[in-house]
Amino acid sequence: MARSKSSSGWLNEHFNDTYVQKAQELGYRSRAAFKLLEIQEKDKIIKPGMFVVDLGSAPGGWSQVARQFSGNSGKIVAVDILAMDQLAQVDFIQGDFREQETLDSILDLLNNQSPDLVISDMAPNISGVKTADQAKGIYLVELAIELADEVLKPGGNLLVKVFQGQGFEGILKDLKQKYQKVISRKPKASRARSSEIYLLAKGLKK
Repeated sequence: MARSKSSSGWLNEHFNDTYVQKAQELGYRSRAAFKLLEIQEKDKIIKPGMFVVDLGSAPGGWSQVARQFSGNSGKIVAVDILAMDQLAQVDFIQGDFREQETLDSILDLLNNQSPDLVISDMAPNISGVKTADQAKGIYLVELAIELADEVLKPGGNLLVKVFQGQGFEGILKDLKQKYQKVISRKPKASRARSSEIYLLAKGLKK
């Protein structure tokens, strides 16, 4: 089957992408690793020995970065609806984050421990209907915030991807009420045309 012009254009852009090439050279599983690396460089959110929960983890780029900076004494729990190849010292749960069964699996694996940091690079499957896609994206953000509310230790941090548009201001307001400080980040590895932005909520109030 012949590829459409749009899909061929995307493939050309992807394989000519500097961050894709760097990821291959350095052994990261995705270009998204560089988004977290840039945020880590600026904000130092991952420290040795930290307990990190990675939502929307596949194929594993963010888990690799979290593992890199948390070190041998750190603990990483990764979750995705898609399969993810095993990573050393990363516990992976495959399941739909929107379903209670997956949330229960996360809580079981936490074993009454409170993580220091929840990171979420989750995004919905894009349908092309902008309002519907935005609503699905906001729903995933709300679920990530709810999980952080439940499991993060007092003073813990949340880093979450949000798509700007309908519902964004409500998310920002909610985070500002729950955390000491909220910072927005647009990493260089985030494509300029994308409406994605990362909100770093620091210091959970409990």
